[in-house]
Amino acid sequence: MIQAIGLTSNPREELPPAVDDVSFEARAGRVTALLGAEGAGKTTALRLMLELQQGRGITYFRGRPLHRIAHPSREVGVLLGDVPGHPARTVRGHLRMLCAAVGVPVQRADDVLEVVGLVSLRDERLGTLSRGMDRRLGLGCALLADPHTLVLDAPTEGLSVREGAWLHGILRAHARQGGTVLFTTGDPKEAARTADRVVTLEAGRLVADQDAADFARTRLRPRVAVLSPYAARLGALLTKEARASRRSIEVVIEGGNRLSVYGSNCADVGEVAYRHSILVHQLADEVGGAGPAGPPGPWRPPEAWTPPDATPARGFLQKPTQGDTTWDEPTQGDTTRNEPVQGETPHGETPPHGETPSNGEAETAEEAALGQTHPPSAPPVAASLSLPPPLPLVPSNEGDDTVPPASGGDPHSATTPSTDPSATLPVPPVPPVLSASLALPSPHDDSASRLPPPITVHPGRSPLRPLRYELRRLTGVGVGYFTLAAVLATSALLCVVLARAGHTPQPRLLAAWPQELPLPPAALGAGLLGALAFGDEFRHPALAVDRGTVPRRVGLLVAKLLVAAATALLSGALTVGADAAVLHLVYGEELAKVPTDWLSLSTSWAALLTGCAWAGVLAAGIFRSTTAGLAAVLGVPIVVVPLVQKAVQGPAVRSAAGLSGRLRDLVLMQWPFGAERYVAGGVRMIVQPVGGALALSLTALLCAYVLTAMRSRVR
Repeated sequence: MIQAIGLTSNPREELPPAVDDVSFEARAGRVTALLGAEGAGKTTALRLMLELQQGRGITYFRGRPLHRIAHPSREVGVLLGDVPGHPARTVRGHLRMLCAAVGVPVQRADDVLEVVGLVSLRDERLGTLSRGMDRRLGLGCALLADPHTLVLDAPTEGLSVREGAWLHGILRAHARQGGTVLFTTGDPKEAARTADRVVTLEAGRLVADQDAADFARTRLRPRVAVLSPYAARLGALLTKEARASRRSIEVVIEGGNRLSVYGSNCADVGEVAYRHSILVHQLADEVGGAGPAGPPGPWRPPEAWTPPDATPARGFLQKPTQGDTTWDEPTQGDTTRNEPVQGETPHGETPPHGETPSNGEAETAEEAALGQTHPPSAPPVAASLSLPPPLPLVPSNEGDDTVPPASGGDPHSATTPSTDPSATLPVPPVPPVLSASLALPSPHDDSASRLPPPITVHPGRSPLRPLRYELRRLTGVGVGYFTLAAVLATSALLCVVLARAGHTPQPRLLAAWPQELPLPPAALGAGLLGALAFGDEFRHPALAVDRGTVPRRVGLLVAKLLVAAATALLSGALTVGADAAVLHLVYGEELAKVPTDWLSLSTSWAALLTGCAWAGVLAAGIFRSTTAGLAAVLGVPIVVVPLVQKAVQGPAVRSAAGLSGRLRDLVLMQWPFGAERYVAGGVRMIVQPVGGALALSLTALLCAYVLTAMRSRVR
């Protein structure tokens, strides 16, 4: 079950909030539609529920807020917009990567492909999928962790009728298994046809919360659609004859040659047109939609937060106030009523001479003409929106069973009898128990906040299997393979050219590192792959589809550093081996000999490649860009190395000779297997200008990454 309470977005400049005090619930085993025209606040409401946008309110998913759920993807499956995956990744590869992220077996990807009907397209790239196939893949991603709740934003937008019916069948099957389904739509007919309950938003406010049958009866009125070059004349004749026969109809001129006639049928309209020789091009029975809403009333900031039990939803049990327009009321440009003549009621009924209908009678006649806006048999909204407390209960005021006052109202208005006929509907009292987190403050406590709790955007959690996720992310696209091939080809060409010149030492020759380049090709490739590790996460945020921001957690960072280091070492080993093989093939065995100090040189080579890869990972994670990560790698030899060289210029008074022996004496133990040579190689790498600059850069980047991660968590 979903319980949304007091959802309110932050006010915009000189504009009311996109969502203003919206409360509703979506029950388990039922499909709930969030209906509204474009700009009504449907997507904003979902983002507030999922804690992807700052505002106020609270949403419970089976009794717990989303940030209190250990694994949100296993509780709530989300579909917001297109699938944010790498366009070069295959459908099956994308799902297998997400399996590692949500912690389910990899076979689950094949099961989901069968459910959503994408088995034949499992090897297709994401960038080649059509709109319908992308919707299917998005639904598959939402179902991957087998969640209890599905939250989908306009899932049928851009789909054909057949694909839309298939998708609604999937949602209905999920609800039949006991799950909760909430989706948004702008089509009233789709909501009435496919949902069990319809929650209607208008200008960011809740205007109705009804069962689908009540919604179809009260807010979807049958009409006769007429297309005629003499639409205005036909409308006047229909209105005149309705007055003469004391029938209540509504004729709406929709612009041009179109008419909509409410309260009549094709036979009566066609007969009137035939008797008066009016040409008709189209005459058909339709089900009219709710239509666009008019301008909203003036917005005032909320003064107090009242649970949804206290006040019925406007437009369902209460007559809309001035400035509020429900979808039953036609608006200009869509459904413009014909003005009645003087002395007649709005629907063509002339009162007896000398009698004037009272306000209550006029409202009754209007409601009868519109199809009884609130059926007597419908339960009050306060009962349908009663939210069971998800947390341990504490009594509020024992013996006080009165209804709390509405927001900004008189505290005694709940118990004071009202003479308004529209306010005589029974509203059940609120139980004298409230949730511990939602207990209303005392009206005498001025220091207590009366607003709903603020919504904080929390960073996403790390993948449950980060190392497996990172491996699938790296191997799922061809960028890594292409980079490795480019590094090997460039290094082989450079080593042949350098060997022909004869001025390059053998270690630099095997690494294909000329004096004119700041870094060898292998180091640049390692830095690029490291930068892509975080750069792709921000460009195609597959991990942030349900949480908004790419997580900067220790588990994910460690996995990326390990995979980047392993990739860099593999690239370095293949580069040296390929260069030696090419030199042996072109110039003979002399240039392919192993150097005498190969161990220390290998350590320095591995440290250089690993440092470049880690610099790319950290810089891309800090600046959220692959380009920034690669720029940080290039900035080490170009900017930092000259600074280090200037710092150490001049004659050295002392040296670090014998450091390995002093370190051995410090730990009071013998280095096993000659490990002092590795330590000496690492120290030799650090004391070189490039090594010192790289170590300094890595330290600065790591500190910056930790600070940015801590700052986001504090916020």
